[in-house]
Amino acid sequence: MEQSLFTSILFATIVAGTPLIITALGELVTEKSGVLNLGAEGTMSVGAITAFAVTVHTHNAFLGILAGMGAGMAMSMIFAYLVLTLMANQVAAGLALSIFGVGLSAFIGKPYESVILTSRTPWSIPGLAKLPYLGPALFQQHALVYFSWVMLILVSLFLYKTKPGLTLRAVGESPVSAHDIGHPVIRIRYFATIFGGAMAGIGGAFMSVFYTPMWVEGMVAGRGWISLALVVFATWRPLRVMIGAYLFGGAMIAQMFLQGSGIKISVPAQFLSSIPYAATILVLVLISRNLKTIRLNSPASLGQPFMPDA
Repeated sequence: MEQSLFTSILFATIVAGTPLIITALGELVTEKSGVLNLGAEGTMSVGAITAFAVTVHTHNAFLGILAGMGAGMAMSMIFAYLVLTLMANQVAAGLALSIFGVGLSAFIGKPYESVILTSRTPWSIPGLAKLPYLGPALFQQHALVYFSWVMLILVSLFLYKTKPGLTLRAVGESPVSAHDIGHPVIRIRYFATIFGGAMAGIGGAFMSVFYTPMWVEGMVAGRGWISLALVVFATWRPLRVMIGAYLFGGAMIAQMFLQGSGIKISVPAQFLSSIPYAATILVLVLISRNLKTIRLNSPASLGQPFMPDA
């Protein structure tokens, strides 16, 4: 019984943290290029409804995920055009994109509010899935859980072990210097921003197709904002993104367990639901006190516009 409970909690924690990992990794790459995109919430929402609608009509979850990714890329291209070509303020444009995405997804999703998808069977890795305690939780998961782990490795290798990754980080640190030695700063920032949008779209698609196979207005529920906070929590390091995402997922599962356990607690349910978000704010406050760490890892040109010489 104890093994079953532990495995269930660990399984649920990993699933809850997966959309955060995917979205936050995309945002991390975007910010490493010096672009601050605050539109993750809206991009995830549009990706979620697009993936859900395509899956409903095609009965193919893979096509739904691709559609969600495409929707995320389209949203990020709008943002990139505004801030990189038209030189709009990145904070204002990101907030506008987030509000627009949430509203657009609610409008598009009205006809799908009563539709429920068939639950997807997790992928089981032969042999490893039968390991006690950890086996069913780690090796009998949804496809996008494994995808998040692979992307963590690929993003880490790209940023710190490849020349293009070094170039992207150089653009984020000093776009003027990167431009002076011949690097196409705007083009690199476009690619980084579009990649971030694609990942946010996949994160939203996971929410509607795998996590809760249905569409409900507001189902992203602040996870886009949490993903943005995770990048700061991780001090722009990919592995720390995963750790932070699973901590948030664990806090979310803990409050759901408390609500569903039948234990009598004289605390409003709304307060329990706020625990994961309150914990995130508390961690960010504690991290922000160490300005040296933030300044050491934060891209120096983050949020700053760049206009190449004609």
